[in-house]
Amino acid sequence: MKSLLIETQLFEGKLKEDEGGRVMVKGVLQRAGAENQNGRVYPRPILEREAKKYLQFIKERRALGELDHPDSTVINLKNVSHNIKEIWWEGDDLCGTVEILGTPSGNILKELLKAGILLGISSRGMGSTRPLSGNKVEVQEDFELIGWDFVSNPSTHGAFMVPMNESVNSLKNIGTDVCGEYCKAQDLMREIITEIA
Repeated sequence: MKSLLIETQLFEGKLKEDEGGRVMVKGVLQRAGAENQNGRVYPRPILEREAKKYLQFIKERRALGELDHPDSTVINLKNVSHNIKEIWWEGDDLCGTVEILGTPSGNILKELLKAGILLGISSRGMGSTRPLSGNKVEVQEDFELIGWDFVSNPSTHGAFMVPMNESVNSLKNIGTDVCGEYCKAQDLMREIITEIA
């Protein structure tokens, strides 16, 4: 029986703006053949098949993801924060370029990244698993990839997103005397809470 499978990893990538002013990040989205922190292993042929199918969403500019991980198989447009622009393989790592959108959730994501907050990237899909040795399970042929979301707590090792360009890194030093490197994110969250209340 299929169930919702959520896999999260820290997203180590580079944050940059393109010539149009759009904020982009690159990094590892998912890793094939390796046990993640949830004890799941995704065989390479299954991930390759699903990545190939996902290329159609990328081509149609519908490869959307959310900020935070819902327990749903549907992308909720009011929570959309980013769009996957491209994906490719580097060894067993499925990598991607992600455009951060100017939506409310996208703006939160952008400010968190600029503040140097380490975030995770989390795949969402439907499928079944079968037990392996120990506590490990293997994802089966019926797996269907829905997309990737940004979250605070990853399950795949080594997927941190780290801002890399100088203009972004210089923002990390603003107001560090009071709240350290997280001031920008704290100010943004405070503004959002004040607007909602």
